[in-house]
Amino acid sequence: MQKRDAIRAIKERLKLVDIARRYVELKRNGLRWMAPCPFHQETKPSFSINEDTGLFYCFGCQASGDLFDFYGRINGLDFRECLEQLAVEAGIELGTLQDGSSAGDGAGPQRRHSERQQILRMYELAAAHYAQNLAGAGGVACRAYIERRGVDKEQVERFGLGYALPEWRDLVDVLRRSGCDESLAVKSGLLGQSNKGGYSRTYDRFRGRLIFPIRNLSNQVIAFGGRIIGNEDEAKYINSADSTIYKKGDQLYALSQARRHIAVKGTVLLTEGYMDVLTLHQFGYEHAVGVLGTALTSEQVKRLSGFTSQVTLLFDGDTAGRKAAQRACGLLLPRGIACKVVLLPHGQDVDELLHGQGGEAFEKLLAAAPDGLRFCLETVKRHMAPREAVIWARDFLKDLVELPELYYQFASSLAHALNLSEAELKGGVIARQKGAVAPGKGIASSGAGGTGLDFERQILRFMARYPHRCQDLQEAGADVFLRTSRGRNLWKKFFAHPADEIQYHLDEQEKAFWMRCRTGEAPPLDNEEGERVPLLRKIAALHKRMVSSSVAAALRGAAGTDDFTADMEYIVALRETQRTDDE
Repeated sequence: MQKRDAIRAIKERLKLVDIARRYVELKRNGLRWMAPCPFHQETKPSFSINEDTGLFYCFGCQASGDLFDFYGRINGLDFRECLEQLAVEAGIELGTLQDGSSAGDGAGPQRRHSERQQILRMYELAAAHYAQNLAGAGGVACRAYIERRGVDKEQVERFGLGYALPEWRDLVDVLRRSGCDESLAVKSGLLGQSNKGGYSRTYDRFRGRLIFPIRNLSNQVIAFGGRIIGNEDEAKYINSADSTIYKKGDQLYALSQARRHIAVKGTVLLTEGYMDVLTLHQFGYEHAVGVLGTALTSEQVKRLSGFTSQVTLLFDGDTAGRKAAQRACGLLLPRGIACKVVLLPHGQDVDELLHGQGGEAFEKLLAAAPDGLRFCLETVKRHMAPREAVIWARDFLKDLVELPELYYQFASSLAHALNLSEAELKGGVIARQKGAVAPGKGIASSGAGGTGLDFERQILRFMARYPHRCQDLQEAGADVFLRTSRGRNLWKKFFAHPADEIQYHLDEQEKAFWMRCRTGEAPPLDNEEGERVPLLRKIAALHKRMVSSSVAAALRGAAGTDDFTADMEYIVALRETQRTDDE
């Protein structure tokens, strides 16, 4: 099955209104269904669904999209995961799905699907084996460590903790007895491989470690984190490498366990360590998740934004923790996610604080946590030279040039805090944006008239609203009037993909523009000819003016050459273009 066929088949069997009803209480309002938005905190219903187009839009936070966008955002899934889960619900077989991978990679769609299922099975087998080890005679030392750290049995079972025995081939033998492909286990990062002395040998990567299974939102084990027990000469923690089923920068530890509590609380606690997450859950903070041994990534932020618009960051109070918190704020705030920052007392982590001083001390830290922007400004003023502070402020703003509602809000706060004029700060940002335009003037903005950026937006807006009529604009030569690289790139995408598949090939900014042209406050898609005809007339008129200008320029350039015949030809041509314009 082609991917576009699978998308179309799923949309025929599953309706956005029916899926959305599981998460929000929809009420009919004229041609739309309305509800309080599930993606940001509000009291009045601003979330709407148009049954005719199959699209949703929030007038408050501007969240928008189709069935796949809604399902993915509210469940924190990427497109592939949405496709797989919705296909199961719709009763559609994706076993031979063609997802666009190159034919030269040596693995067809069916084989890739088979490999994924085999790897998932191996990780489930490994997780069960590690849990059995922890409960058995070989897990005494690991159980003692867990007890010293104060983790109760309920958390051990809930998070599926386990133990990898110190033996080199314990898991290798288990997988072999289960008929698993060892080479695939190595490829997936579950086993290691040694080639010393010309002899290839597989071995257990996580041996001698407390095991933290990492699950996706379908509750499948997709990776492991391992903490060394006893032998402190080895690395304290190791994690699964990226694989077919796991990408570290996309996932968050315990999100599958915390997702329901995040929805109830309307916020999430984000921390760093596995043990910190377990302790937070044990003390009743079940809306806590952890980054996976790396700095917070934009993909993790995107995943979190599907569940909440408020994040509390929990970082160590040292210099590294402060920098990590500042960087995280720089990822969260530009996405419209409110955040607070808790820097723990120096030398303590969340685990030690809760077990040592209890929930009351932790609550005091939460209550005193500054909001993300204030934290960043205080950190910048205290720890950066003035010039570095200005550079930081401009870097912070540069990704907001296309989001005027956030840009002006943050620019004003930053300028005031750093004793700069807003004009000076904004001017520096614009100057540093290669090919940038003033905030609100990119393709994501609206506008009309003119022959520059406004006209470019007019062309692209029509293409977004009626992608099946793109050919009309191409034949009219509309691409001549595209002034920006982003506009030209979007034009190419409209022609590179079928009309009903374009949205799945757009980046975030392009997709926001595409959705805004088709949903929300945009006029209904019921006046196609009324929009197309005036636009084509304007394109034709502008082309004629361009020809006229070219002829006039050529005539000026030929002046003084004493070529009377050439001059007359240019004059005749100029009059012809002017006559056509007048008509």
